[in-house]
Amino acid sequence: MSASTASDQRWMRRALELARRGVALTHPNPMVGAVLVGDGKLLAQAFHTWGGLLHAEALAIQRAGAAARGSTLYLNLEPCCHSGRTPPCTQAIISAGIRRVVAAMADPNPVVSGKGFRALRRAGVEVDVGIGQEEARRLNEAFAHWIRRRRPYVTLKAAATLDGQLAFASPTRRASGGASGKRNGRRWISSAESRERVQQMRHASDAVLTGIGTVLADDPLLTDRTGRKRRRPLQRVILDAELRLPVSSRLARTAASDVIVFTRALAEGAAARRLMRAGVRVVHVPGRSGKLDLAAVLSELGKMDLVSLMVEAGPALNGALLAAGLVEKLVLFYAPVILGREVVPLARGARADGAPLASPSRVAWSRSGPDLVLEGYLRDVYGNH
Repeated sequence: MSASTASDQRWMRRALELARRGVALTHPNPMVGAVLVGDGKLLAQAFHTWGGLLHAEALAIQRAGAAARGSTLYLNLEPCCHSGRTPPCTQAIISAGIRRVVAAMADPNPVVSGKGFRALRRAGVEVDVGIGQEEARRLNEAFAHWIRRRRPYVTLKAAATLDGQLAFASPTRRASGGASGKRNGRRWISSAESRERVQQMRHASDAVLTGIGTVLADDPLLTDRTGRKRRRPLQRVILDAELRLPVSSRLARTAASDVIVFTRALAEGAAARRLMRAGVRVVHVPGRSGKLDLAAVLSELGKMDLVSLMVEAGPALNGALLAAGLVEKLVLFYAPVILGREVVPLARGARADGAPLASPSRVAWSRSGPDLVLEGYLRDVYGNH
């Protein structure tokens, strides 16, 4: 990689901004932005939306036309060098006579990583890699995880009090956790600003997962209410070992091929048939010690091309996922409240080796209205665990 210039950094920031416009639109492909620059001036720009359409670099080249010859192309991701639903972008770059390609990172797929760069260099195109790499990696971390491990990238989100409780007590019953709300006598824990941020997180996810306990306690919808376009409806996933999901629940009543229930019960049973008639997809997975095999659930979701999964659950499921090492990222919203007694802890469980359930690294704190938000990583999807 050659030394970056202020101009290179500027145009790479633009490519990353364009790539972010592809949130929820590229499924299951990565988000890519492309900027073509000649003599210091913008010639064309584009971002990838969904499969079947031209990739960002090919679209930018098409828009620039003959002006692309001798230009510099800025990309947040290595261009593809294989044919799929679209021709190889490397060939389009070479044919257009582009002089230089500046890319933030290599393709995270180990099978193809670096091949696009090698194809360009063989054709005499100058290639620089690494400018904006950290941001580019964060942008497509879910894709990188899925393409390498074939299971979704799991983000565990929770809203809690400062002393780590997921819910206020109901005056009539003990609450079971999950998404805090005014339902069943409970009040919101997080602020309006935090709840809006959660909707943005849902919009950026392919699926949201919870347990049957949260469903029975809160009767949630678990929908993306941003109103923004998405490539595929948000998949609403429920873990329900004994298939207790009521047909009268809001999830079942609003199912339109976007509600998936994982269960140990037979898919041919009466309860399963009732749910399937309502439009719910029922998937049988094996169980262990009376509970669902969480790794098997994630494997099945990966086969459905679900790249990113957001968990909004109660303490038992949170604890089980953390103990099994199946969570990549934590996003915890802490409201400025100390409850002073245990009602519903953030997570309940233990690891076999006695270590803490979670010890996040690369921790960042931010504000969301009056709330504090912790974001931390439990796994490095690019190989450094």
